[in-house]
Amino acid sequence: MRLWLKNPLAVLADDGLDAGGGIVVEDSIIVELLPDGKQPEREVDQVFDASAHGIIPGLINTHHHFYQTLTRACPPALNKELFPWLQSLYPLWAGLTEEMIHVSTRLAAVELLLSGCTLAADHHYIFPEAAPEALDVQVAAMAEIGIRATLTRGSMSLGEDEGGLPPRNTIQRSEVILADSERVIAKYHDPGEGSMLQVALAPCSPFSVSEELMVQSAVLAREKKVRLHTHLAETEDENDFCRESFGLRPLDYLEKVGWMGKDVWLAHGIFFDSSEIERLGSAGVGITHCPSSNMLLGSGMCKVLELEAAGCPVGLGVDGSASCDSSNMMQEVRQAFLLQRLRYGAAAVSHLDALRWASEGSAQCLGRDDVGKIAPGMQADLALFKLDELRFSGAGDPLAALVLCGAHRVDYVMVGGVWKVEDGSMADLDLPGLLAEHAGLAQELLSGVE
Repeated sequence: MRLWLKNPLAVLADDGLDAGGGIVVEDSIIVELLPDGKQPEREVDQVFDASAHGIIPGLINTHHHFYQTLTRACPPALNKELFPWLQSLYPLWAGLTEEMIHVSTRLAAVELLLSGCTLAADHHYIFPEAAPEALDVQVAAMAEIGIRATLTRGSMSLGEDEGGLPPRNTIQRSEVILADSERVIAKYHDPGEGSMLQVALAPCSPFSVSEELMVQSAVLAREKKVRLHTHLAETEDENDFCRESFGLRPLDYLEKVGWMGKDVWLAHGIFFDSSEIERLGSAGVGITHCPSSNMLLGSGMCKVLELEAAGCPVGLGVDGSASCDSSNMMQEVRQAFLLQRLRYGAAAVSHLDALRWASEGSAQCLGRDDVGKIAPGMQADLALFKLDELRFSGAGDPLAALVLCGAHRVDYVMVGGVWKVEDGSMADLDLPGLLAEHAGLAQELLSGVE
């Protein structure tokens, strides 16, 4: 099957390649970018009139907590900083069931897809007694929606009675965590080109996981050739915890447990000093910038330009919906653009920077070289936005308008050459039914601790 996306309004193509005449997709791969006025080299089977659409690479979300869609704008957690925010929510999350995880994963994936996201990484670290195989549940849910995924087998092993932050009913023993990690890698991880599902290991944070488990997770990940992920340097409270518990700053602790490598990406990465940024860059560690979450919790601003200059891949993440309260990747692009302009000034950060973080940069964080760009040979993961809303009227530069004017809902999305969103909706999805089911489970979860 050869499809020609003909004469788009604008295309964000790799290295400024001219794609004014459109994009030719064959099966799952981009095979041609056509300059203005050019025809495909060979006959095509279908033509899609893209003259009303701006086309960008499918956005890539590198940090999320899907289950947290059940606790958005949650009254016990409002107006709190990270540590008290977590402590108010742990008792709720301990009540998660497999049904709740399945439905929340589906809803988050749909929300992401409708915002132009084609690959999402989820950091799931809650495995309560009612859902010991939560990652298996997520695999099934993601397959139903059809979005690419990096699902992380997260973990918490350090309870509050041992000096950690989470209560004991939210943690697991290290041997249980490692055995299940090995199981899910063997069962689900696909390292191949065009993979729809990959697995990574993701101990939650220095304040919820033992030092031993951090070391053992790194050893297992490298043995199985999967990536590593964790939260790090998100708040000053975390810095204080690491100094008091380990006698080290967070990055020194990360190095001690063997995590300084190109197979690691970190969520947040706000409180690194200049020498630490150089060390991260030299090691090739990736950083996920989570602007909305950092702003909502009042955590601080990631030093994105310094990190990139040092050699760190930088991607974007919407973070958990309980701290960002939205799973919209296109809105997160705009938030990153605005926040980093506030930090560095209007001349230092462009809309193209923000779009790059959410595509190519995010792909690098996840170790993917087959997605994140519009170029021949890449997977056909594409997001098509119409500029026919009030917010876009009068816009001169279509790609700049997507960011500056606040695009938030995609018109068409393609994943691996297959349309997943058409005319702004998903044909096989009962969206009202999903919303009703999700809302009911959210209420059930909240009532469990009232």
